[in-house]
Amino acid sequence: QVQLVESGGGLVQPGGSLRLSCAASGSIFIMSAMGWYRQAPGKERELVAAVASGGSTNYADSVKGRFTISRDGARNTVYLQMNSLKPEDTAVYYCNADTRRGWYADTLRSWGQGTQVTVSS
Repeated sequence: QVQLVESGGGLVQPGGSLRLSCAASGSIFIMSAMGWYRQAPGKERELVAAVASGGSTNYADSVKGRFTISRDGARNTVYLQMNSLKPEDTAVYYCNADTRRGWYADTLRSWGQGTQVTVSS
């Protein structure tokens, strides 16, 4: 079992910044990737940003140039620096980790509890 603990959400004005963090713990033999998804009311959950174990990153087009994902492999922690926030960024943000507990084990996708980000004046 893998546990993900998120922090950093809150209320911010348009143009402001927030930094989300997520720490993973538990049965982690291989951490394949970590990332962030978000879900607005009435909308499907969508990928915001992800980082693989080798360091490659992937961003949604809507956040490129504004958000930066980073990972501390030693601590199994992922961060999302969000700058130039817009009202349309308002959503619940979920941390994700894809892990394996052995070479022959299936990949387990784990989720955090979600943290609310609200961008409003």
